[in-house]
Amino acid sequence: MSPLLTVPSTPASSPPRGQAKSSIPSSKQSQLSLVPSEGEDPDAFHVRSTYAQLDLIGVKGDGVDDGVERTRARLGGSRASELLAEGALADETEKTRDLTPKERELLASLDRYGFFVTPSHDRLILLPAAPLRKSLARVASATAAPASAPLLRAPPPSAAPVKERERTAKWGRMLIAESRDQGSNVELWGIRLSKEPKLRERTFKGIPDCWRSAAWEALMNRFTKTGRRELRQLAEEYRLALDQPSTYDVQIDLDVPRTISGHISFRTRYGQGQRSLFHVLHGLSLHCETCGYCQGMGPIAATLLCYFDPERVYACLVRLHDAYSMHQIFSPGFPGLLEAIYVQERITEQMMPDVYAAFKKHMISTTSYATKWYITLFANSVPFQAQLRLWDAFLLEGHDIFVVVAIAIVWTYRDHITSSSANFESVLSLLSSFFVPEDENALLLWIEKVIADKKVRADMQTWRQDWRRLVSEGKDGSALL
Repeated sequence: MSPLLTVPSTPASSPPRGQAKSSIPSSKQSQLSLVPSEGEDPDAFHVRSTYAQLDLIGVKGDGVDDGVERTRARLGGSRASELLAEGALADETEKTRDLTPKERELLASLDRYGFFVTPSHDRLILLPAAPLRKSLARVASATAAPASAPLLRAPPPSAAPVKERERTAKWGRMLIAESRDQGSNVELWGIRLSKEPKLRERTFKGIPDCWRSAAWEALMNRFTKTGRRELRQLAEEYRLALDQPSTYDVQIDLDVPRTISGHISFRTRYGQGQRSLFHVLHGLSLHCETCGYCQGMGPIAATLLCYFDPERVYACLVRLHDAYSMHQIFSPGFPGLLEAIYVQERITEQMMPDVYAAFKKHMISTTSYATKWYITLFANSVPFQAQLRLWDAFLLEGHDIFVVVAIAIVWTYRDHITSSSANFESVLSLLSSFFVPEDENALLLWIEKVIADKKVRADMQTWRQDWRRLVSEGKDGSALL
């Protein structure tokens, strides 16, 4: 086959089978030679080749402008659409030009994590701190409470955590560069042996954002027992995957522009952030034939791209898949999700029997509100800063953390759930909200205490075994709410 990247001077009809019309104007095409693999779907090749070309060319106004759609809807049949596409490509002046006043104003609106300060959720509610000051124990709920929680108009600004400067210095002394590359850049981070006793306490107090990439790398290496050799193998695996077709490429491309689009890195269509997101999800879809790709992977990959380059993000995703139970979460039928929900329901039944009874009374299944929590690791359910702190704990402790986070939310709203005026709609709406913690420290301290409780941890393991037995006996269908 010959390269299929030429754009005709006048729009043609649908391309012949096996050919894909490029959306890159011919005057800007590079010398890249890319041909479809045998049997590759033309639309999938069109997607893959577009991202490959734009990696070399870039797009104008990356991070500021909206960009021009090139793959989800093919370019229209007019010279004007071709000119629009050509005008959206970067040129040699793009990286050196001055920002316009409009661009400066837009960038000034970013929060400390790179998000535009605009409400992005329909239902924001406060996660109050008062219930989290009481330890998890068997309790009765107050039925006189209101059925709903007060709505917030907008999420609060992401202020720097208290004592961040002090904690930055402590983490600087705790982390150690275990290996460096030929350019003396740190290749592998680890935890200084003498600081191991402090690791858990400091992780739950919050990793300083300037150290988060190094700390996350060290925690993953520690949890998965990964070394330099394994990371280099994963890097090579990622590079090879870029040249291979995936049957999920079209779906990945559909999901990319709607994944945390409120962040500057992912705002521009086909900007560097969106291209990196496509590439790492493309690679992950080839890593495991069983899991392939599902939409929940996108927010996880996008969060990691805020802290790592694409090659290392791919390595992170593979380790989350292989060692942090995400294979079971993403496998067809989501068996890991159902197992986590079974454990969550057992804790609820044991510690909050009134809440469990209310769920049964109103016929509310846990999957109806908690699925997105487990699939995206709470990426779309709490503010970014709170999500990062939950991930700090997750990378240290493993997937049990998110069962405890789910319990924390139910525990916090237990009086609303058991209210005499509660019903199916009020409870489901409450638990489907976007939760803004009143006090992140109170939330993380509560989670830390529960996850450190040896009896709770042992019970969770027992219930996981019970669930696997129910599955093997074919009795799992009636075991969940």
